[in-house]
Amino acid sequence: MGRAEDALDIETGHLLSKSTTIGTGGPAAAFARPQSLAELEKALRWGRERGLAIVTVGLGSNLLAADGGVDALVLRLEGDLAAVEVDGELLRAGGGATNAVCLHRARAAGLGGLEFACAIPGTAGGGVWMNAGAYGSDWSGILERALVVSAHGSGWFTPNELGLSYRHSDLQPGDVVARVEYRLEPRPVEEIKAEVSELVARRKATQPTNKRTFGSVFKNPPGELGAGRMLELCGLKGYRIGGAVISPRHANFIENADGATSADCLALIREARRRAREEYGVELEHEVVLWGLTPLAPDA
Repeated sequence: MGRAEDALDIETGHLLSKSTTIGTGGPAAAFARPQSLAELEKALRWGRERGLAIVTVGLGSNLLAADGGVDALVLRLEGDLAAVEVDGELLRAGGGATNAVCLHRARAAGLGGLEFACAIPGTAGGGVWMNAGAYGSDWSGILERALVVSAHGSGWFTPNELGLSYRHSDLQPGDVVARVEYRLEPRPVEEIKAEVSELVARRKATQPTNKRTFGSVFKNPPGELGAGRMLELCGLKGYRIGGAVISPRHANFIENADGATSADCLALIREARRRAREEYGVELEHEVVLWGLTPLAPDA
């Protein structure tokens, strides 16, 4: 791995397979770990001057990066941009703060509302980006506001201003969620612990939590039949291409079973969409974010 611009701590050649939960992906053109707003703004200027796209990686879930690499400046928010603090009923977190740490701090302060996040292995900023959710709750229900920074400036935005809807926000490429404020409610610590334990047990019973995946592949389509059940009825559990396999436990997950590539995963995504279209006339929309890969057209 090479180094460039030591003062900015910009890495070259960072393999994204090391920074994604599925364990696939080639090198990033540049990789930085800003630890403050000043460092973030400096990195954004650096990327803009070189004409690089700007993308942010949290824990690397919900992400599939091209095997040939990504022509972008990839940011991982650390330090102050991953810190968490409680202020009354507000929980303030850096965009890089993990959901696990946020939940731990909220529970210790007797604040409820974040319990559902125990099922989401990501960060505060990533949650805002996709309005992440589980078990009937999502970011739009707890978010007070978020600080969004880009090469063009910064500002605080409410859920309505962010356009949060089912697994969606109006954030654009180059936007970085630097800080997040959650509005939570007092709740007995034992109740929080009990709900989290129940949700964790449910997740372990139904999802491949001990396998390398990027999380849910598809958004649930309208109607009562979820994506996972639909693909299971299509006979796709255990279906394999190369080193990637549709999880035998939950058909809306792809596992890295044996040296999978992103191309293997993408081929499975295409096959699953084809089967759902043929069997149910449904065009499944992928939830996973594609980096350096051609976006899937509705009929792909």
